[in-house]
Amino acid sequence: MKTACITGATSGIGEAVAFRLARENMNLIITGRRKERLEKLKKAIETACDVRVYTLSFDVRNYGEVCRAFDSLPGEWQEMEILVNNAGLAVGLEPLHEGAVDDWERMIDTNIKGLLYVTRVVSPGMVARQSGHIINIGSIAGKEVYPHGAVYCATKHAVDALSKGMRMDLLPYGVRVTQICPGAVETEFSLVRFNGDQHRADRVYDGFVPLSAADIAEAVGFAVTRPPHVNLQDVLVMPAAQAAATRFHKTGE
Repeated sequence: MKTACITGATSGIGEAVAFRLARENMNLIITGRRKERLEKLKKAIETACDVRVYTLSFDVRNYGEVCRAFDSLPGEWQEMEILVNNAGLAVGLEPLHEGAVDDWERMIDTNIKGLLYVTRVVSPGMVARQSGHIINIGSIAGKEVYPHGAVYCATKHAVDALSKGMRMDLLPYGVRVTQICPGAVETEFSLVRFNGDQHRADRVYDGFVPLSAADIAEAVGFAVTRPPHVNLQDVLVMPAAQAAATRFHKTGE
């Protein structure tokens, strides 16, 4: 039975991916900062599926915490065939000259450095075994730039570049690298971006049907169940009502 590690599993896409891979009969290592949510998810998955779940609570922005967390894994959990780098966020939607530096650092530290830290710890085992699959959750914001989103878009452009670079570096070792880039997905994403303003977050999805976390989880599930000679390198998943980062067809418009 394979073991998959999913970062940012306490909500949204990460949670949906955990359930999706459990249905593929994979044991799971689920990580996040909210320990109570991890334990609740562990119980729900183990009740619904015949798999085992191990929880790791840490902040991906802190390399020391990342190292200590993975070093603490019991021996039977050390071999991770799949890593889903899902932890990420957007904070704020101001023009660059009005942006909050703390928001910038939070996005850079989570979306770029967090992905790097976890990959640096997990990938050597894949290289040693000459096998593995890394899934990076990118974004349409890594393909295009939109007003008031410069720093978030920059972090997701970095994920795009890192995905390409690690695919080259890991190529000789049989480690596949897939980037999955969602368009508008209705999760906690907008709620976090607008600092808990539920009304403003809900308005983002007015007038069209956005993607769900389960839609992205299906893409992850498809990617990791391809035959060993097949790699979906870069997948862009958009709602039918979205043609580009800022181009939507909404009812009433």
